[in-house]
Amino acid sequence: MRVALKECSWQTVGEDLIVVFDPRESITLEDPEGKVEALLSVLREGPRDVGALRAALGARGVEVTGQELDGGLKGLAALGLVERAEGRFTGDPAVDERHFSNLTFFGTFSDLDRHRTDYLRRVREAHVLVLGVGGGGSSLVQCLAGLGVGRLTLLDHDRVETRNFARQFLYKHEDIGRSKVERAAAWVRAYDPDIEVRTVDRWVAGPDDLADLTDGTDLIVGGLDGHPDAGLWVNEAAVRAGVPLVVGGATRTLLSYMSVDPGESACLACEFARQPEEGTGAAAAEDLVHGMRTTNPLIGPVAMQIGSLIALEGLRYLTGFQEPLAAGARVRLDLREGLAASRVPFPDVPDCPVCALAPARVAAI
Repeated sequence: MRVALKECSWQTVGEDLIVVFDPRESITLEDPEGKVEALLSVLREGPRDVGALRAALGARGVEVTGQELDGGLKGLAALGLVERAEGRFTGDPAVDERHFSNLTFFGTFSDLDRHRTDYLRRVREAHVLVLGVGGGGSSLVQCLAGLGVGRLTLLDHDRVETRNFARQFLYKHEDIGRSKVERAAAWVRAYDPDIEVRTVDRWVAGPDDLADLTDGTDLIVGGLDGHPDAGLWVNEAAVRAGVPLVVGGATRTLLSYMSVDPGESACLACEFARQPEEGTGAAAAEDLVHGMRTTNPLIGPVAMQIGSLIALEGLRYLTGFQEPLAAGARVRLDLREGLAASRVPFPDVPDCPVCALAPARVAAI
């Protein structure tokens, strides 16, 4: 195994070594003998295996045992400063160029065991079901395509309208009156011909209308309009299939997104089980909101925020670069507070009938 140094900088201050990889924070390492600085300097010259590293350090007058070097490399890996050289690129120049930024992002989380290309491979092999390609959904499709998701199934029943143009940038004037999923799929194919796209022009009236779409799907994202219970239908279909779900939306001044990890987290049915006491003002307000008909206040910048947040949470499920942040919780961003975020966990409902539908998980061997 050859070890590679990530893109970092350092400076000696007294007996300490100050190292910066992520510009938002610095790492202070005790280095009275200068061994860590010497190791970083050798690694900066290029990737090396352990034997070559020891030889290069020895040429600098720094003698270390194999055990010391192994411990030092593990320590640097734990700090996110080194990774396995063989996993930095795919070896296909066209793929490496296309995914240059994606690989660089994954490099933030790679180490000696998990490679940048491991993350990218999972994305390129993934099948994502996108529910709705309108407001947030159109931006979501663009984010998923940029990540290079290998297969997309796009579901929607609407046609392109002039009023969509304030927030849906997949579409053009010539698309007015045409199927959104067909035009969205055409955009994806033109953007990246390597992405396989399937379209489903369907009105969803219950969880059974999604059952045939979940087989072989790694992730369900987006959301459906048209009925107050549409989110619960999607939730039930996802939990039954054991497929992670990420959804989001916005009111006039509040963005939010949520995710469900079937069998591991609470689900949307748990969230909606939390009802205010009958006869109270809160209950009346809930009823008013539930039955309210409003014009859509969603503008482009807000729609793009929703789409990107859903895509990023979905990426956590697909690759594991981080644990999902919104699993069993609603993450809210308040427009009135400059998009200040808060996380509100779903209530604990031990006897949730929908959660009980999740298939048993098989432990990885």
